[in-house]
Amino acid sequence: MIVGFDGKRAVANFTGLGNYSRFVIGALNKNFPNNSYKVFAPKQKDNKEFNDLLCNNTIDIYPQGKISKALPAFWRSKLILNDLKREKIDIFHGLSGELPFGISKTGIKSVVTIHDLIFRHYPQYYKAIDRTIYDYKFRRACQEADKIIAVSDCTKRDIISFYGIPEEKIVTIYQGCHPNFKAVPDSELIEEVKKTYNLPKRYIACIGTVEERKNLLLLAKAMENLPKDIHLIAVGRKTAYAKEVEDFCDKNGLSDRVRIIEGVPFKYLPSIYHGSELFAYPSRFEGFGIPIVEAISAGLTGIAATGSCLEEAGGDGVIYVNPDSAEECATALNKLLTDTEYKQSLITKGKEHIKKFSPEKIAEEIMKVYKRL
Repeated sequence: MIVGFDGKRAVANFTGLGNYSRFVIGALNKNFPNNSYKVFAPKQKDNKEFNDLLCNNTIDIYPQGKISKALPAFWRSKLILNDLKREKIDIFHGLSGELPFGISKTGIKSVVTIHDLIFRHYPQYYKAIDRTIYDYKFRRACQEADKIIAVSDCTKRDIISFYGIPEEKIVTIYQGCHPNFKAVPDSELIEEVKKTYNLPKRYIACIGTVEERKNLLLLAKAMENLPKDIHLIAVGRKTAYAKEVEDFCDKNGLSDRVRIIEGVPFKYLPSIYHGSELFAYPSRFEGFGIPIVEAISAGLTGIAATGSCLEEAGGDGVIYVNPDSAEECATALNKLLTDTEYKQSLITKGKEHIKKFSPEKIAEEIMKVYKRL
């Protein structure tokens, strides 16, 4: 079987969609090496994580013709069909919610992964033009695809509800995370991370873009009711919302206990998890919630918010709280900080739960979809 992938995010994106794309390509490559995998990307970028995926049965393909090179976005959405036919692709997988226009007329079977439809639930967090583009691309891809992969049952329900897609066309296949989160970092790397970011002895880790939907302010408010030696380390790109969090901390004497760190290299993230006491992910809405899987893989428990799909990511290994209740959040965190036996029981349950997110299991489930087509 020759499988083609939309590799835009695998090559150019260093976070969520990029991590998912590289995870899928790598898992399939490792567990089903008898197939040929070809990654189609509009531009070539230096990305060690992607380059490490390339081997004898993985080929990266970029625009070749003058028009394709001059108009990479047009190539990815339309002209790529000529390349797919030339490369004799059997299955094309759009890893980030998009498919080339007209692929259903080529005889090439197609699969699209839909990660979330958050913009339909919380339009206020997105620009009008972005909502329009996302809605058009995702709706069209769902209609044209032979099969849709939803990364959670929550996303599957949204696809059915918002786009009227038949349930039998959609299969839920969860995400996995990089194996580096499970492996204990060596002591030298841990020390390097501690010195680089001046990490405190005791802290709660929160990983993700600092935007309103991620709800970091809830944690800042909860910090008022946590022990004074407990710090909050938030790691992620700042948006305008970060100032709201920082202003709250300034006014309430929390600036020395709450820090936001930007630009942390991927290689340091596992060490930040492993050095923390707990993790917190109080996001109001997610398509899946991969930071929860990363944290559990690193041997942690913590808190997450109710209201979307985070229970699917964390299972019984996490406490779930009302995303509008700082009191409930603080109570849960204090319980984990003081009750060692209870904390350990959640860690054990979490490790059992995330077995369903192993690369082997996910690769097997995706390959079943390909073979059925």
